[in-house]
Amino acid sequence: MGKRLLPVALVVLGALADSHGSSAVARDCLLAALPFAAVAALVVFGEFLESREDTVLGLQSLLWGVVVCLLVLSSALRSTAIHTIPPLAVSSLVACVAIFAVKGLLAAAPYARRLGLMRTAKP
Repeated sequence: MGKRLLPVALVVLGALADSHGSSAVARDCLLAALPFAAVAALVVFGEFLESREDTVLGLQSLLWGVVVCLLVLSSALRSTAIHTIPPLAVSSLVACVAIFAVKGLLAAAPYARRLGLMRTAKP
């Protein structure tokens, strides 16, 4: 679980740095997040292959793959930019943050269902 939070933290840190105008720090954060996101994608895909019945795990592995692709795209666009950040690089970073939000909701959904079942019954 902790290994999967490191790329999320680096991407969020990169988005914050990007919003404050520090594109070099944002580029470095995204480059640092890329190998960790790739490893997380492989680990989650391996877990999905072991238990193919879990569709949420399959969706999680697919979303990790999309995050890796978006990180590669944003990093590649930022590495060739000289003075300004290309809009596609910013859009792919925002998409990564949105995917991490969706992944968080998917991870929290089973716990929310359990809380709904724990309500007291009316006498």
